[in-house]
Amino acid sequence: MTDDRRPHGHARPTGSQAVTWRSVVASLILLPVNAYWVVQMEVVRYSAHPTTISLFFNLIFIILVLTVLNRAVRVRCPRFALTRAELLFTYAVLAVGSCLCGHDMFQVLVPTLSWPYQYADAANNWQSLFIDKHLPSFAMMTDKEVIRGYYLGNDTLYRWHYIRAWAPVVLFWTVFVSVLLFVMLCINAILRRQWTESERLSYPIIQLPLQITNDNSFEPRTGLFRSRLLWFGIALAGTIDTINSLNVYYPGIPTIFTPGRGQSFWDLAQWVTQKPWNAIGWTPLSFYPLIIGLGILMPLDFLFSAWFFYIFWKMQLVAASAMAWDQDPRFPYTHNQAFGAYMAFCITSLWLSRGYLVQVVRRAMGRPSTLDDRTEPVSYRFAILGILAGMGVLVWMTSAMGMGPWLPIAVFAIYFALSVAITRMRAEMGTPIHDLHFTGPDSILTEVFGQRGYSGGQLTVFALFWWFNRAYRSHPMPHQLEAFKLAEQTRSDYRRWFWGLAVFGAIACVVAFWAILHLMYDYGARAKSVAGFGPEAYTRLEGWLKSPQLGSVPAGIAIGVGLIVALALQFMRVRFTWWPFHPLGYAVTASWEINLVWMPLFIAWILKVVILRYSGRTGFQRSVPFFLGLVLGQFVVGSLWNIYGIVFGVPTYQFWQ
Repeated sequence: MTDDRRPHGHARPTGSQAVTWRSVVASLILLPVNAYWVVQMEVVRYSAHPTTISLFFNLIFIILVLTVLNRAVRVRCPRFALTRAELLFTYAVLAVGSCLCGHDMFQVLVPTLSWPYQYADAANNWQSLFIDKHLPSFAMMTDKEVIRGYYLGNDTLYRWHYIRAWAPVVLFWTVFVSVLLFVMLCINAILRRQWTESERLSYPIIQLPLQITNDNSFEPRTGLFRSRLLWFGIALAGTIDTINSLNVYYPGIPTIFTPGRGQSFWDLAQWVTQKPWNAIGWTPLSFYPLIIGLGILMPLDFLFSAWFFYIFWKMQLVAASAMAWDQDPRFPYTHNQAFGAYMAFCITSLWLSRGYLVQVVRRAMGRPSTLDDRTEPVSYRFAILGILAGMGVLVWMTSAMGMGPWLPIAVFAIYFALSVAITRMRAEMGTPIHDLHFTGPDSILTEVFGQRGYSGGQLTVFALFWWFNRAYRSHPMPHQLEAFKLAEQTRSDYRRWFWGLAVFGAIACVVAFWAILHLMYDYGARAKSVAGFGPEAYTRLEGWLKSPQLGSVPAGIAIGVGLIVALALQFMRVRFTWWPFHPLGYAVTASWEINLVWMPLFIAWILKVVILRYSGRTGFQRSVPFFLGLVLGQFVVGSLWNIYGIVFGVPTYQFWQ
């Protein structure tokens, strides 16, 4: 017998429904529009890159425009107006859709599917090296006639021969990605209650869409959009972006906080030329009001740690140069240390939830439990079975591609562990970045254990998995958990959200394929940014097969160092309230994109310290609209300039890059 008592706060939601015919129609219309816009920005124009930051500015622009239009529709035709729950469900669907067509997922996948068949020649010997032996043709685009138009452009996707050739490839990967998303949803369904209701994580990333869609934000005097501070922040950030944008067309107009010519930062390394200090490498000094605005919403210890550990990593490079340890170009193995730190964060997050997870398992097994899952996205039994079944399908599909039956288990275990860490990190800290370049299971396993321990088929599948392991900036799992938080805020049915996200995840896969293929057959992939992603996986695979390396002991030690340091930092943070160093600051700052945001986060830390010191919590809360205005100002003005550039085919200032 199970305990069916309903603990306080777990009654079935009584708010308006989110998954209705109105929100479904809105999502179906906006998904391709959004995907087209993202691919135009990130591939065709290679500018702005909305999916490389935690809060996608294309989504904020769309939900703001949709909310304003919806208020007008509510006056004229109330029956067709969207409720707040429907608006936020549409936002969540577009968030997952943006992830899939984003910089680190399908933009890497699509060229990977055809690149070796287009560029294999006698010089690289790819045909006999891995195409004939190892590439799973059923998952690849092998038709050279179809590929030619994709790379050269001035063609159209809408030929029957092209569609028929692409259809089975698109179907295979749509099934693969849909199952991947489904497993993520099931994991989130289990973790949601503990992180959202018991630990009450703050979810800083979704505060802006929550404010935009809240009717109270438009109320006279008290509403957010009636705040003078908000409009001052919008005006300040928008003016800076407008002046910098005009400089692109009129160089006589001076830029603000940028070196001009469409750039957004100076490089400190140009002034540091003497050894060992020049080992710091690329160190940009940037000014992004949007990052300052997002940074203000983060905990103070994380803000401090973000810039402190950035300098810490730079000092490691300086020390390595001074001690001549840099003869090993990988030293100090920052990616491996970061991987260990993320694993530590995943372990500690699950360990702190161990009591809850025990009750989840008891409930799933039909034994007495303090938990009631009747109002959860799915029952805990279904979620656990869904994870196991989904993993089984992923392992089977991966095995069919040539990796074998056992290695995929380790690959996906590592991948989902990283996914849990990233999801928790965003929900708790709201970090604006989580790229983890070259820290996926494909990189870690082949580096630590060496390539000689794997077969050619296994290494080839590692290369094919480059598309969702190259970096994790547009990872969909955090957006799914944030969607459940949006459901909680609107008191709508979690189960409708779960199945709505599952179905629209599959639809978004097809839409992402369409947007990339449609535009590449028009413009030509060879001349666009996706061409850079194409050879990455196969150049690496070529090196593995021609010159396989032994395992790296230092790389394994670096993972252990990262794990131990992060656990020690977490121990000190829990034990001493004054401890200023956050383990996530150590993990996040080891990757590439921290270079772009460390300076704005440093500014945000100074501002937050000063405001709290002299105005207290009350003064800080009063200042928040100004910082939200900084984010909105850059997002709205930057989006408008970007749309202008797409419509008229002209370059625009990159307000985020």
